[in-house]
Amino acid sequence: MTQPYVKSERQLAREQYRRSRAIRSAGIAGASSLVVVVALVVGVVSSPGWQRVQDTFFSWKDARAAFPAILEGLWLNVRLLLFCGVVILAFGLLLALMRTLRGPVFFPLRALATVYTDLFRGMPVIITLLLMIYGVPALRLTGVTNDPIYLGGAALVLTYSAYVAEVFRAGIESVHPSQRAAARSLGLNWRQTMRFVVLPQAVRRVVPPLLNDMVSLQKDTGLVSIAGAVDAVYAAQIYTGQTFNYTSYVVAGLLFVALTIPMTRFTDWVTARMNRRQSQGGVV
Repeated sequence: MTQPYVKSERQLAREQYRRSRAIRSAGIAGASSLVVVVALVVGVVSSPGWQRVQDTFFSWKDARAAFPAILEGLWLNVRLLLFCGVVILAFGLLLALMRTLRGPVFFPLRALATVYTDLFRGMPVIITLLLMIYGVPALRLTGVTNDPIYLGGAALVLTYSAYVAEVFRAGIESVHPSQRAAARSLGLNWRQTMRFVVLPQAVRRVVPPLLNDMVSLQKDTGLVSIAGAVDAVYAAQIYTGQTFNYTSYVVAGLLFVALTIPMTRFTDWVTARMNRRQSQGGVV
């Protein structure tokens, strides 16, 4: 009969020492953080202009009054994030595949994808938004919408697709060439090799940076307010214009933070999980 595993005294002592060290480190970190926070609060509250700043930026009454309209505008930001995120991932992957095509016959496609990514990675998002929002309606094209929400979303897609394409391309090129050679030796053509061998490995490797791009996209959806789309930022701007109080901007900022933090923590969790799998020799 198998005897149950019993930890040795040395191992028990080592584990107890590690627990005590962890508790001590947590206590020191908590105490030092508390000291820093208290010092910052005291420094800000004791400043001569704190009362004016509190009334202008941190008014509870104005926060409650502005909250419903800002929350309604935030739903537009969320919809833009969901719709644009799906289109960006699909278009970015297409651009990445175009840049990885081999052979002289595909040179025009590779050049076009390269010029696109270089152009929109270098151009500020706000300039792309202005060009789309004010330039497209000026063309007076038949059947093309002038809605600033759609045009702003298109500008975000154009910009972020360039970033996502480079992330996908890095993942594709990180797959060792022997994987492609093995797939071709088994009789798979280029399309089958990319679908069943290369892309599954590449996508798993670039999930963390892709999630980071989605976090940035979530924040930049607020830029559509420059065209008059009533999102959370523009709703805050309307309230400020009516009351000359800036608390509404703080409320909008906190709502964006409330959306961003879960996405950021999820990204950190995925990154840590993939690092653990790498260190254990698992498939990434």
